[in-house]
This record gives sequence, structure tokens and C-alpha cells, in this order.
Amino acid sequence: MIKDNLLEIKNTLPEHVTLVAVSKTKPDEDVMEAYTAGERIFGENKVQEMVGKWERLPKDIKWHMIGHLQRNKVKYMAEFVDLVHGVDSFKLLSEINKRAQQHNRTIDCLLQIHIAEEDTKFGLDKDELDLILKSDEYLNLKNVNVVGLMGMATFTNNKEQVRREFQQLKSIFDSIKSVNPRIKILSMGMSGDYQVAIEEGSTMVRIGSSIFGKRNYK
Repeated sequence: MIKDNLLEIKNTLPEHVTLVAVSKTKPDEDVMEAYTAGERIFGENKVQEMVGKWERLPKDIKWHMIGHLQRNKVKYMAEFVDLVHGVDSFKLLSEINKRAQQHNRTIDCLLQIHIAEEDTKFGLDKDELDLILKSDEYLNLKNVNVVGLMGMATFTNNKEQVRREFQQLKSIFDSIKSVNPRIKILSMGMSGDYQVAIEEGSTMVRIGSSIFGKRNYK
């Protein structure tokens, strides 16, 4: 089932769109079924769970941290994480830089932009984003590489609202990209809204339940 779901979704994605298979709460066997079907990029939202899977599963898997990240957890994943999606403050970016330096590596990051009308979603606004990218402190960070932006739309059945929020993020992405050639990734879209996200310019989608089935939150 997982294999069929995965291949079905991959066949519908345009070539320029990267799939992150969101394996949070799912057992190793499920990850391995997707892995055997060819998937190599997996997203987790809890550091501890991701570390366990990294230790047990094949080493050519690229692990993406897609959830809200606390600064005190960065040290546990700095050795291996491939991309951090939800960087929502300069302090967090600075901590990732510090921990990456300790492992003599550079960690790719996406800055999270707040586009949803829900207060529960994290993220920077456009002014905060500009302040970070223009600051000397940011330019002095040598062990993080900001490669794009990430955002989450409001959880609603109103497709037009979701579309507007994605358009807003794409507009910010375009303005940043025009002055910074390293900005290449626009991570927006999940199981419920990824088609709309792709129509609005997403280059990376985070899909979980459409691949692995409903989550079991104990």
C-alpha cells in the first residue's frame, strides 16, 4: 500500500518538485517500505524520533527536520540532518550554525515564514526576514546555508484562502531569490493542499498521510 501510494504521488509531481515523505510517528518498517520503493528523503517533526531512525535505518537516507525546533534539541541532530525546514528565528539559526561547526559541516536551512491566519503556526514576517538576511551577524554565519523558504497554510477547506497564502509566500520567495542566488527551495504544501501549492510555485512538498495512511498519535 505504501509503495503504491508513493509511486502514485511521485508520478503526479512535476520534475522540479522534490517529495519529502513525512514519516513522523511511523515505524521503521513503513519507512523501509517507502525506501525500498525508491524514496530517500524523509521528514520528521520530533528530534528524538528522527535520531532513533537515523541510527537504525540506511545511511543514504536524507533526514529533514520539518517540525517546530527548540534550540536545546539542535545538538542531537547536527551530526546528520540534511535540511531544517522550520527556522523561525535568528537565535535558532545561530544555534544550528554553532552545532554544525562542532561537527565540521554546513547545514542547509529554510527560513519559515508565517502565512497562515492561525496563531498556532510559527514563522517570521517579511520585515523580520529582511532584517535577518541583511544583518552582519547573519553574514558571519559560516556553517549554515539558507537555501530557501518554508510556510504552512491555514488548515481550512477554503481552497482560495490557502491559494492566497501560498501566493503571498511565493511573492516573498521571488523577492528574496532575485537578490540571493542561493535561495532555490520553496517548501510549501502537505497531503491536503500540495496540488494547490505546486500550482502556486512550490518546489518541495511534505507528504505524510497520503503515503503512509492516517497517523496514530498515542
